[in-house]
Amino acid sequence: MTLIKPDDIWLLMAFLVGWAAISIYLEQHYQWASKVTGSIIALVGAMVLSNLKVIPTQSPVWDGVWNYVVPVAVPLLLFKADLKSIWSKSGRTFLIFNIGAVGTVLGAFLAFFLVGKWVPEAAKVAGMMTGSYIGGGINFAAMSAAFTTSGKVVSAAVVADNLNMAIYFFILLAIPNMVFFKKNYKHPYEDKVKAEKSEGKTNAASYWSSKEMSLQDIALALGCAAAIAAVSTKIAAWIAASSAPWIIRIIFGQQYLIITTLTVILVSLFPNFFTNIKGTDEIGTFFIYLFFVVIGVPASIGLIITKAPVLLVFCAIMVIVNMAVSLIFGKLFHFNLEEILVASNANIGGPTTAAAMAISKGWNDLVLPAVLVGVWGYVIGNYLGIFIGNILM
Repeated sequence: MTLIKPDDIWLLMAFLVGWAAISIYLEQHYQWASKVTGSIIALVGAMVLSNLKVIPTQSPVWDGVWNYVVPVAVPLLLFKADLKSIWSKSGRTFLIFNIGAVGTVLGAFLAFFLVGKWVPEAAKVAGMMTGSYIGGGINFAAMSAAFTTSGKVVSAAVVADNLNMAIYFFILLAIPNMVFFKKNYKHPYEDKVKAEKSEGKTNAASYWSSKEMSLQDIALALGCAAAIAAVSTKIAAWIAASSAPWIIRIIFGQQYLIITTLTVILVSLFPNFFTNIKGTDEIGTFFIYLFFVVIGVPASIGLIITKAPVLLVFCAIMVIVNMAVSLIFGKLFHFNLEEILVASNANIGGPTTAAAMAISKGWNDLVLPAVLVGVWGYVIGNYLGIFIGNILM
């Protein structure tokens, strides 16, 4: 039982929007909050309140953010994309993403041999989490079905993964502000954000300084983004349900790939129209803050302690190895810190969370590469998950 019930839609809506607004306000008015970042404040605040039983871990409000808010946010944040620059940089992100995928596979082997004997159906869990930590939640669902994993183990794995992901995102968002990484890695995107900082203001306040925006801008921004999301969702659903080859259905049956592709095509065909719509970055980024609030909600510490403590360790080992491999080889091959973090995020969380992170940090040129490599993870995640699960059985 929670203080606010799952079906108390208005109270939960007020919390969702209000806490996102408070996170942004703190980030723009206080240096400590700017260093922590508003996205971490949004995530941690929601996690604390859900664990104190103030808000529920499941609600139609949270589902609405995943199903409707994020799909509209993505096109909004691509309307002003420098497409030539983005396409040229996607190759680098693609390479470090695949290096991170190797890290996930190594992490699965290590976790299996270190703690596998205490995890029920450990080989199946290794396969499930390999798919999930290369391609995201879609692959987790596919792998759990492919291995016919018991419902109890799947439920425990979901609980462990939720807390693990919340901690992972917290660390990932904090890394760019850590002295060690600032000193040892190139960070041009962070430098660009800080170069735009105004005297006496936080980085966030400088980056998001007041801009002129009309009612027409808001109407066109939301109208176009909603239309793109709606059409893309229908196209993706049609492809996924078609009799096309499996690989076509996996790649082109993904909502976010179609949203990204359709937006890129439209922006390329009508650049003046889309780039002249003011406020798209601001509206889209606020939607992403709503997303970060929702990310923190399911991370139930109590459920982990009672149901899945060893599974949490299993998942954590896989994530730690992924991050270590990404950071070590990223350094050796002279990748930017931002590219490494976005690629690792695309591995572990999928394209949605990777794009959300890039947006929240002001690395807008990495939004499209994040989506592209994340969708590539959908493709290879299933293959590698099945391979790992079968080889360990």
